[in-house]
Amino acid sequence: MVRLWIGLAVAAVVFIVYSVVDCATMPRDRVRGISKTSWIIAILLLPVIGGVLWWIIGRVRAPKAVPRGSAPDDDPDFLKKLDADRAQTKRIRDLEDELNRFDDESGDSPDATTHDDPTPGSDTPDDGSGRRPPGAPSAS
Repeated sequence: MVRLWIGLAVAAVVFIVYSVVDCATMPRDRVRGISKTSWIIAILLLPVIGGVLWWIIGRVRAPKAVPRGSAPDDDPDFLKKLDADRAQTKRIRDLEDELNRFDDESGDSPDATTHDDPTPGSDTPDDGSGRRPPGAPSAS
């Protein structure tokens, strides 16, 4: 019978120590009723009853785990956004192609620039490659 009482006393001490440590490390926003200091005093003055009250009344349970978001390829909103982005990119490419076709049809290429002809009879030196700049009078 003495072993039973010793075992219960050890279990009670372990329960009290665990309750005090749990109360001391609990964030303030998860403590109900009275302050953390008051709960620790209650647990120590009312050994088993104070610990039981702490676990039943004083402790706010942890909020339920927030469900993790699904993978991006499982999210319908994400997939819709991808489709919209692809459609917009395709529209931009189509418009660029149409603009390039329009430029080609009109004969204006972005590379073509107009050069003013030098005054007749002026000597325009070549650039060293044997070629004369566009619009330069011929040497013959």
